[in-house]
Amino acid sequence: MNKYRQRQWLIIGMVILLALQSKIFSQSNINTYTPSKLMTKGQWDIKWTQNLYTQTRREDHGQILSEPRANFFGSFLNIFMGTSTSRRWNAGILLDYRSNTFGGQPILSVFKFVNVPMKNRHGPGSIAASIKFIPLARWPKFTWQTSFFFPLLRYEIKEGAYLDQNSYTWQNHFFYDHIFPNQKWQIYAELSSEYNVGQKKKTIDNYYTVSGGYANNSMSLAPGVYISYFPLERFTLLVYSQHFQLFDLGNDFAQNYTAIGAGTKLQISQKVNIEMLYGNFVRGTGSGLGQSFTLGMRSVF
Repeated sequence: MNKYRQRQWLIIGMVILLALQSKIFSQSNINTYTPSKLMTKGQWDIKWTQNLYTQTRREDHGQILSEPRANFFGSFLNIFMGTSTSRRWNAGILLDYRSNTFGGQPILSVFKFVNVPMKNRHGPGSIAASIKFIPLARWPKFTWQTSFFFPLLRYEIKEGAYLDQNSYTWQNHFFYDHIFPNQKWQIYAELSSEYNVGQKKKTIDNYYTVSGGYANNSMSLAPGVYISYFPLERFTLLVYSQHFQLFDLGNDFAQNYTAIGAGTKLQISQKVNIEMLYGNFVRGTGSGLGQSFTLGMRSVF
């Protein structure tokens, strides 16, 4: 093992030891600040997530096809502020940045952040205004988040390279979590829906540049279930399953897929948690069959 690798593993080990053994943190909050948890007035909730999806296979009309590797990276920043002392209303802004590579390039090629026709493309994806609230006071763990996304790109496909949806999207998330009396197990469920509107897709030049959106005039539903186990106060192991279904409402495009995965969460300070997830897309119709890697950091203050 070379010196760089040794230093890398030493740093990772120190972070884990601090998170699991140190007593400098006044309180464990890793099982408290789930997506269902809202902030009180004056509090901030900031989550920065990095997701990398890669595929070499896809489903097409009942056949599993191999293809050159394609990689899709997204960096997502969600900022919410508490707006009521009752913790029932939060307001926020959502931002994302994308980098994709095609043609059999290595997984980490997305971090070059260059634009090359037919091979590489990067840039901002969308921005959204969002409201998160508890609709029923007697169910404080049931939360509704509604957001409206504005695309920050003109073309989904430019010079033969895809970046992101060029859609105005109304998204709704419903969250619920429950921790069992022994404080060792927690179940978290979510249901996401999206309605995509905008100009219908069309090809306008020889580079397959497309205006409009491939998923415009469509609606999606995505249920997911996460089961967490807390072997230690500041350390979580979890497994999850998620399904995505896109319904065609007039754009001649529909797809679905199912993913399963596992991960962990660490509380590295009183205000900061980190999350690592791995996902495997085990089936799909009209979709890729790849793998995803997620690293997230959440700060509440």
